[in-house]
Amino acid sequence: MKMGGLQENLHSSLLVPSVQLLAAQQLESVPSRYVRDQTIISPFQFDFDNNSPPEPVPLIDMSKLLNPHSQPLELQNLHSACRQWGLFQLINHGVSDESLRNMKKQVDEFFKLPFEEKKLWAQKPGSLQGYGQAFVTSEEQKLDWNDMIFLKALPIQNRKLEFWPDNPPKFRETLQNYSEDIRQLVVSITKSMAAALELNDEYKEFYECYQEGTFDVRLNCYPPCPEPERVIGMVPHADMSGITLLLDGGDVPGLQVLKDGNWVFVEPIDGAIVVNIGQIIEIMSNGIYKAPDHRAVVNKSRERLSVVTFCYPNPYVNIGPSKGLLQSGNRPLYKTVTLEEYFQSFYNRKLEVSFIDSLKI
Repeated sequence: MKMGGLQENLHSSLLVPSVQLLAAQQLESVPSRYVRDQTIISPFQFDFDNNSPPEPVPLIDMSKLLNPHSQPLELQNLHSACRQWGLFQLINHGVSDESLRNMKKQVDEFFKLPFEEKKLWAQKPGSLQGYGQAFVTSEEQKLDWNDMIFLKALPIQNRKLEFWPDNPPKFRETLQNYSEDIRQLVVSITKSMAAALELNDEYKEFYECYQEGTFDVRLNCYPPCPEPERVIGMVPHADMSGITLLLDGGDVPGLQVLKDGNWVFVEPIDGAIVVNIGQIIEIMSNGIYKAPDHRAVVNKSRERLSVVTFCYPNPYVNIGPSKGLLQSGNRPLYKTVTLEEYFQSFYNRKLEVSFIDSLKI
């Protein structure tokens, strides 16, 4: 089965105006196509008079997960983060400062290019890869306040280099190296998740499937917005990936995760990578770990950049509850499907039905 072919047929987007160009016009108000319903942009302000403020996003230390002395406690912390939040910040993760710094630099330099140059790598009909916006399927559709470039990074045969910028000059080399770093990190993270779920070596597929998995990268630019309270950088959603890793390009907060009915900012931490559980892990953990709803909001005066890597298992792994979690009478909460069937279910579902609910038994 060729994973890339399946996604390319289903992923497409209409060409839309560059938000960076709109922001450069220093508009006093945003075009109507970006103005969102209040139910989408509502900040869900926490009631501090009657409740305690929300707890901070969990922080997990990879070095403690790898140290036999500190591992038991940090596995407990990881298990709690995955169950209660579905998202955490990871430090001491093993990806070098140089790799992170280089990736941030290339993203910054790419989005600083003149629009006419960025257009050289624009999306084409029938494919999501390239520079533009994602999932725009009609001329009436409301738009997010962002520009992006989406690229298939691994395996190498999924790449379409016609969409890989050769300016900045080191862009391709940097993304190649970063993708390999992320691949190894994802295997380590999911191996720790398997340990936290008390899955023994008999159930290595929980993490080994990412060694030859599919890794797609989305580079985001959220320009300043004259009316940030009326738009959304990215609509609320849960990821369909196995796991998603986010690298913030700077110190401008924008990512929010929904926790107990409240939108909580994920404050950027220098050197940290945000780990977000996708719906594949939710299914494979039999619902113990959750794929959280999250979104991006924008800023009135400052641009925000981010590097997001969507990580999927290899195409030959079945997506279903791990058999190691179905002991002692525990019943599976989800169907078991091939990865191809999983994608088909996502794109062919009725929109009013939650995707994850459509796979429940």
